Order: sequence, then C-alpha cells, then structure tokens
Amino acid sequence: MKILTTIPLAALISACALTASQAEEHRQLGAHVHGHGKLNIALEKNILSIELEAPGADIAGFEHEAATKEDKAKLEKAKATLAKGLELFTPASAAGCKQTSAKVALEAEHEHEGEGKEEHEHAAEAKDHDHEKGEHHHSEFHVEYAFECAAPEKIASLSFGYFKAFPNAQELDVTVITPKGQSSYEVTKDKPKLELKGVM
Repeated sequence: MKILTTIPLAALISACALTASQAEEHRQLGAHVHGHGKLNIALEKNILSIELEAPGADIAGFEHEAATKEDKAKLEKAKATLAKGLELFTPASAAGCKQTSAKVALEAEHEHEGEGKEEHEHAAEAKDHDHEKGEHHHSEFHVEYAFECAAPEKIASLSFGYFKAFPNAQELDVTVITPKGQSSYEVTKDKPKLELKGVM
C-alpha cells in the first residue's frame, strides 16, 4: 500500500523539477551557488514528502573529497544530522507528523576551468583521470524524507531548524505541490518559517 502512495509523490516531485526555472538549470550546469539550496515538498493524502538539494559547503563546510580523518568525521556528522528530518523541517505540531524514512546521498562533481560539462563527463569515465591545477570540486547533498501525518490539513506552517543546524546555509528555494496546486517560496536564515495556512 505504501508503495502505491509513494509512486505518485515521486511523479509530483519530478513534475516540480521539470517546471523549475532556467536559472536553476544554469545552476546545475555549473553556476554552483554556496548558501543556496532547493527544497521540494509534496503532499498526497497523509504522506508528506520533502526533497532537499544543498551544496556540500553548506552542509559539511567543505566540498573537496573527504580524505582526512577530520573531514570524514564532519561528513558523517552532517549525514547523521541530515537524517533527522523532523528537527530540520518541522510541520505544525497540530498535524501530528512523524518521520518514516530519510535517504541521504552525497554527489560529487569535478570540473576544470574552461571545460564543458559534456567534455568533463567523458573525461570522468577514464579511470586514470589526472587532477590538474584549475580543477573545482562541487559536491551536493540530496536527501529524501517521508513523513506520515495524522492531520495533514493542519500543516499551517513549517519551521526550519535547518539553518541553525547548518550555519553556512543562507536560503532555500521551496516548491510546494499539493492537491490544491503548486506554490513557490523563498525561506531564508533570517526568516526560517514557512507559512502554509490554506495551502495544504
């Protein structure tokens, strides 16, 4: 039964990604913006799905490959914190939401100055790829959360503990998809609360 409810949610989130602006597409193709992440929220029946995309520098404090013991410890701590979805993105308590799952993934990308994305992808396939001076490392966290809510219509707000947990994060572009439609918002470190009265 749960599988049937998550498939349409995945379709909703995919549809949200397809309707994203040209600026977001440009960001993914190389204009890596620190401090700026993306959050997709979808509600279907009593299941609230949240998908986060954030630069590695915002979450772990660095983007290079974790080679030292200290960096590896920071990375593990960041992943553990990211898994606590209810602490980072807290629906109004009246909704009675509890987290049922969290999938945390880190994606790394290496780019060289003056190198196109297509060329780089081809070069990355070679096992003996040499790292040169002009190389930039980009890493991005992708997290998928699922929450079960006793009264989803009472999700009047969402509080963002995310900014306190990750001080390098400055803002999130938020897209909300519900049976009532799609809405876009910007939530910042200075105003870490999203009002959703009447949206859910």
